[in-house]
Amino acid sequence: MVVRSALLWLSEHQGAFDFVRGNPLTQRMASRFVAGETLDSAIDAVRRLGKTGTRASLDLLGESVTEREEAVRARDEVIDTLDRIAETGVDANVSVKLTQMGLDLDYDWCARNVRELLTHAKQLGIFVRLDMESSHHTERTLRLFQELHGEFGDTTGVVVQSYLRQSADDVAKLIAMGARVRLCKGAYAEPAEIAFQRRHEVSASFVELLEQLLTDGNYPAIATHDDPLIEHALRFVRTRNLSPDQFEFQMLYGVRRDLQGKLRRDGFNVRVYVPFGTHWYPYLMRRLAERPANVAFMAMSLLKEGLLRL
Repeated sequence: MVVRSALLWLSEHQGAFDFVRGNPLTQRMASRFVAGETLDSAIDAVRRLGKTGTRASLDLLGESVTEREEAVRARDEVIDTLDRIAETGVDANVSVKLTQMGLDLDYDWCARNVRELLTHAKQLGIFVRLDMESSHHTERTLRLFQELHGEFGDTTGVVVQSYLRQSADDVAKLIAMGARVRLCKGAYAEPAEIAFQRRHEVSASFVELLEQLLTDGNYPAIATHDDPLIEHALRFVRTRNLSPDQFEFQMLYGVRRDLQGKLRRDGFNVRVYVPFGTHWYPYLMRRLAERPANVAFMAMSLLKEGLLRL
């Protein structure tokens, strides 16, 4: 818990970001979890995944923009990403964070930005997922998604985090809307009155929401690397005789590649979340905080790199 809290604190520390981004060794380690800083590098990563039968969701990293110019640049880069997907024919969709589109600056202006990119996505036939961020943004994200879903339908979907206490109500409403939902545990530090704090509580919530989405949802995305949760999903699917075409598993770029391969070989759809861009440091810190094994991987990699230089 102490390590997780420290990593989450570091994810918001600009001084640490500047140091890490300027360190070539750390950049090489980050490449395990981030598909480079450019769209070209991200498309190359998606092509490699495609050769294994894995789908992708491209995510331009960056959130909580403080200037409108930043949000406009991010919107235009996402539109460029949509165009590149269409041009190259890679099997990918796109994920976006609303604070990157200006949610903290002006709700209505953010909505206009998102409508612009969704209009473009709908013309190209590419799905766009609205990512979920901290609980401070949950209500506004769901409110805007509801408005957009009425206009764009299955061109867009949203994310629900099982560690939030309100998620059971949110999932019920989203199922009633026919919305496409991505279920994950959640990766932000939240107070106890808002979020479950114990691992078994978060997992129990995940299982409850998972079963509801698999039973009544619209092509849900099961986003976890947790073996017991995946095994539970597989048992539930077999018990209910659900087709693998009715849902997909989602995982993060560079994490549990062994499990990704096993699920593909067993005939299940697997989509990998492929982050890219210059703002990779906060993302990397949250990934390390989520899974202690990732910290061990990074430490061993750093050790090996150091030994090779001796």
